[in-house]
Amino acid sequence: MKTKIAFFSSVLLFALMVSHATAQTSPDTLIGIKDAVRLAEQRYHLLKSKQFEAEAAAKNVDVTKYSRMPTLDAGYQANIATANNLTGMYNPTGMMPISGPPSTSNNNTPAVGSAASLLLNWQAVTFGQRNALINVSVAESNSKNAEYRQALFQHKISVISAYLDLLLTYDFVKIHRDNIARVETNLKQSRVLVQSGIKPGVDTALFVSELSRAKIDLMNSQKQLQVCQSVLAQLIVTEAMPVPADTAFLKRLPAQSGSYGKSADLHPQIQYVQSQFDLSHSRELLLKKSYLPKINLWSTTFARGSGYQTNGSISNGEGLKLNRFNYGAGFQFVFPVLKYGEEKQQLLQQTLLSKAAQEMIDENRSVLTSQQRIANATFNSSLAIEKETENQLSAGQYAFSAMQVRYNTGLVNFSDLMQVQYNLLKAELDLKKSTWDVWKALLLKAAVAGDENVFLNAIP
Repeated sequence: MKTKIAFFSSVLLFALMVSHATAQTSPDTLIGIKDAVRLAEQRYHLLKSKQFEAEAAAKNVDVTKYSRMPTLDAGYQANIATANNLTGMYNPTGMMPISGPPSTSNNNTPAVGSAASLLLNWQAVTFGQRNALINVSVAESNSKNAEYRQALFQHKISVISAYLDLLLTYDFVKIHRDNIARVETNLKQSRVLVQSGIKPGVDTALFVSELSRAKIDLMNSQKQLQVCQSVLAQLIVTEAMPVPADTAFLKRLPAQSGSYGKSADLHPQIQYVQSQFDLSHSRELLLKKSYLPKINLWSTTFARGSGYQTNGSISNGEGLKLNRFNYGAGFQFVFPVLKYGEEKQQLLQQTLLSKAAQEMIDENRSVLTSQQRIANATFNSSLAIEKETENQLSAGQYAFSAMQVRYNTGLVNFSDLMQVQYNLLKAELDLKKSTWDVWKALLLKAAVAGDENVFLNAIP
């Protein structure tokens, strides 16, 4: 009697918890599978990080293109220094330049000076190097975009897989509840049979033990349900526990399908490794162009002011004024004579990296071809297994009904009834899992095809 009261108390508590959770359900908790995919795309932090990286790479293309423009620097300075000068050549590294004619003697008295200038520089002709550099930045941008699309696709597949896992655990919880109901019915009947003397009293104790085992199975399923909810919540970035709205499609099979006709080159994984090859190849072209000469154009206008007068006197007020003006223009032809050896070795290195990238493309194509065969075989095998588990369940339901009647009439013992009940429970779980396996196999085909819509479009 105490066991019965405890059981009904636990059932009532669980029902109150479920009704309270249903009443508190927010729009973010009750969610369909397509909405889960959409939320994951919008919220998942790693995807947003990769998206920002791709956008930054696209901005870098604009920065590189801006290098076509000349630079114009404007400057003004005021200083105080002595004017002891010598003419002649010296290496200015680490020294401040001193201008003007040589002084007749050392004069350590400082004076104020000033200078202002406009300097225009333009790398007018690069013989293709600038365009090669722009192409590298474009390839880097494409690579980042491909990396983002690959991560997005993989995350969508992960979300769908987690959603399927959640649906399976929901159905397992229901199956274990139904199993508890069967055990409770047998327990009631056992008590009647014991009281009438048809069955020994030990059968009641055995049914009570079986009821406890069934409750433990339910608790384990509920624990797994919470784990699956937490996994999906993390993937779609929500604080509330997600409750699946699309529960019906796991009760039926998807339409069979063979090839989806999508080129392997459109798969996000292939596009990513292809972008890596394109980036490596563009770097090769840049290295080939880097040994070519460059022609730079420049022009300037320049003004100076000095506190030292032509007669040797000092007038600091005049030093702040600009009293000598100059201008100039010219071009510069630059050829990196001794860079050939270094750039040749860099080019050899980059060529090997390009070959490695090409091998990665071939490897990924080979892997996708193999995975496509595996996915097709898995899908077909899962369909066949599902058909057999349907037969297994039908036989298990018939055997349990027949054995229950025989037990109630005293023709079979407790062990015989429990054996067919175990078989029925296993058949129910196996059928649900085999249907889930078919949908998982379809998801594998979608992953191999590089298109999540292969799966989503099959949902009724």
